[in-house]
Amino acid sequence: QVQLVESGGGLVQPGGSLRLSCAASGFTFSTYGMRWYRQAPGKERELVASITSAGTSTNYADSVKGRFTISRDTAKNTVYLQMNSLKPEDTAVYYCSAQSVLFKNRSYWGQGTQVTVSS
Repeated sequence: QVQLVESGGGLVQPGGSLRLSCAASGFTFSTYGMRWYRQAPGKERELVASITSAGTSTNYADSVKGRFTISRDTAKNTVYLQMNSLKPEDTAVYYCSAQSVLFKNRSYWGQGTQVTVSS
């Protein structure tokens, strides 16, 4: 059974940090690129960061460049999103997603974790 389980969300003050984790199971993690998306109330889902299956390349939305870092641990089948210098506009539900590098239309999604940045 395929599962992506996000954790690490919560309430943090502006300028604070959080680290999100996404634990994957039920598929071959090393053959999937991983992404973090977010969706704020009333807004469309936004791609925040991505990392290749080998972990050799990353990309970020302009709004988070220099503040967020995506990484993956193949031994633990886990992808992370380190979020620093958080702003109120980072408030959203954060989702991880896995995209197969072997099968173009195969992808999986987690249930999401809430991040709230507020004083």
